[in-house]
Amino acid sequence: MATTIKKETLQFLKDIKKNNNRDWFTVNKNKFISANENFIEFIQELIDEVSRLDKTVAGLNAKDSVFRIYRDTRFSKDKSPYKTHFGATLLGKGKGCGIAGYYFHLEPANAFLAGGIHMTEPANLKAIREEISSNGKTFLKIINDKNFKENFKIEGEKLTRVPQGFDKDDPMGEYLKYKELMIHHSVADKEILSGNFISYCTKVFKTMVPFNKFVNEPVMALI
Repeated sequence: MATTIKKETLQFLKDIKKNNNRDWFTVNKNKFISANENFIEFIQELIDEVSRLDKTVAGLNAKDSVFRIYRDTRFSKDKSPYKTHFGATLLGKGKGCGIAGYYFHLEPANAFLAGGIHMTEPANLKAIREEISSNGKTFLKIINDKNFKENFKIEGEKLTRVPQGFDKDDPMGEYLKYKELMIHHSVADKEILSGNFISYCTKVFKTMVPFNKFVNEPVMALI
């Protein structure tokens, strides 16, 4: 039987949003432990499913993929000590390596699945732009696929002009302006609590695979 996200897990996230302080968290620590364990168990099964689609994900440990709930407040005006969501990223080279992966953000009324690349190194971004410029037809075929368009749109911060080193009249100029290439799919709470949410996530991530592989190929050549 597939692992599911429990109602109690979503309820914990609702509660901590209303009670984001250490006193409440200490009293309700067992609720956090239970919710966190449920999320980790779900992510491990999701890793197993996605690894069948993208072998770079194979062998990941869910505990290493799930982000801590504790916020780093050192440079933030918001001193709330805890995140009000659970998050996990599935990356073949580990978190923060600058390659495209698969992300699940669990937050009541604001959950989503995401892919693509965020905050990568300048050399990586340059390589991705060169790939888009030289293989524009392949890139357009991926993002104009019916399933892709039904599930995602490309998001991310953009330059106002085509970056230096590229022809300002490059046919792929609008895509070269992106400083990050992220794809995003919103998820309703009713889907999360359904008995087949693992299958739902796997189906969405399967649609991401060609996009992530296209973005990663030039980056992996640099690693």
